[in-house]
Amino acid sequence: MHSIDSNPLDLATIHTILSSNEKLSLSQSAIERIQKCRAYLDEKMSSMSTPIYGINTGFGALYNVKIKGENLQKLQENLVMSHACGTGDEVPQEIVKLMLLLKIQSLSYGHSGVQLATVNRLIDFYNNDIFPVVYEQGSLGASGDLSPLAHLALPLIGLGEVDYKGKRILGEELLNQFGWDKINLQSKEGLALLNGTQFMSAYGIHSLLKAHKLSYLADLIGAISLEAFDGRIEPFNELVHLVRPHRGQLKTANRIQEFLQDSELIAQEKQHVQDPYSFRCIPQVHGATKDTIRFVTKTFLTEINAVTDNPNVFVDEDEIISGGNFHGQPLALTLDYLSIAMSELANISERRIYQLVSGHRHLPPFLVSNPGLNSGFMIPQYTAASIVSQNKQLATPASIDSIESSNGQEDHVSMGANGATKARKVVNNVQTVLGIELFTASQALSFGKAKSSPFLESFLNSFREEVSLVQEDRVMHNSMMAASQFIDSLDIDSEELF
Repeated sequence: MHSIDSNPLDLATIHTILSSNEKLSLSQSAIERIQKCRAYLDEKMSSMSTPIYGINTGFGALYNVKIKGENLQKLQENLVMSHACGTGDEVPQEIVKLMLLLKIQSLSYGHSGVQLATVNRLIDFYNNDIFPVVYEQGSLGASGDLSPLAHLALPLIGLGEVDYKGKRILGEELLNQFGWDKINLQSKEGLALLNGTQFMSAYGIHSLLKAHKLSYLADLIGAISLEAFDGRIEPFNELVHLVRPHRGQLKTANRIQEFLQDSELIAQEKQHVQDPYSFRCIPQVHGATKDTIRFVTKTFLTEINAVTDNPNVFVDEDEIISGGNFHGQPLALTLDYLSIAMSELANISERRIYQLVSGHRHLPPFLVSNPGLNSGFMIPQYTAASIVSQNKQLATPASIDSIESSNGQEDHVSMGANGATKARKVVNNVQTVLGIELFTASQALSFGKAKSSPFLESFLNSFREEVSLVQEDRVMHNSMMAASQFIDSLDIDSEELF
């Protein structure tokens, strides 16, 4: 059980919650904050008649239209229904689960004015693996992730659809199945549910969890390729990196040294003075990506431990302030940065694949004993090159675009939602390319006459149980997908990753 309290979420905590399938509960302090804020808002509504944006007014460009008290519940339900305009592919369930977690966390701080029953129902969804059907397209990443969060909220009022135990059911059927009453949304609640950056944040956290893992594995697989190519150890000497002490560069070089400890291959005499950049500059390239991941992580951890709806309710200060914490610009910029940095891991990986299949040094062309009759690893490199090219297209920034909306009231938007879905595609593509490199490097290493390090040999033995060496041509798709799945299934200690 993970208790939602004032302690900030970090990646290691989220990784544990997800991997251990922990349930959620509200701490007593979170319950008190939520109740205190709601009670304050109820009292405020009964004692004042002035318009407060989103509480007793219309939304967006309709902010000047005052709504009568008897219509406030209908106002909030109308908001949820009218904003559920998602299209495109469905959001994967693992990301919907993150959206629920992050929305609960944000509402728990007591600045959103929601009912305790609303937050508890979201926790019920999370704990029972009830996944509202949400769509990828529709958010501008500015007034909050309005459309996807509307779909997330629909089942609270008995609408929309959910996936539960492998079946697609209507929101009304869900309520009947569990014997739940629909949530009667009170003033501001619809806006609190729809405003916020939990769509962008969930995609970003999902991608970051994977990015940290792939960054580690890029070093590991790069070390195997270095061994297979009979590369040199000198470029990983700490002295080189201490005079250019970027944190990621130092960490990468040190990690490669650890991976290669007690290797016969790396210690043997070399016939060449230098290696190509894709091997020699692993610390500089992989390290720069590490530094980017660290920066992006810092931004996202600030975001997921923040209040991002509007207006914000400050009970102790007796203030209700309409601001712009829903604007996704910090996330939009960093999601684009993450896509660029991760695409470079695939870029340099593909170059190592190219070098390994090109017949250089002691390696046969395309890594088969009888090239010509067999094409061997010729086409896996084509596939990697194709994916790398697609990543270059996906890494084109989304955040540099903005389209005016809501009749000019929302005249600058972040487009961070598009950046978020693109980033996930880039990260998944990186996994595929690294799988192809591992498949290729494993084959290339089999032509060596000495052993690699005990650590790498053990790792490769595990890999070859899933993907055998290629003796003659076979359907390579199956092996490449098995290699990617092998990477995906690896469980790496969170202390090593984060």
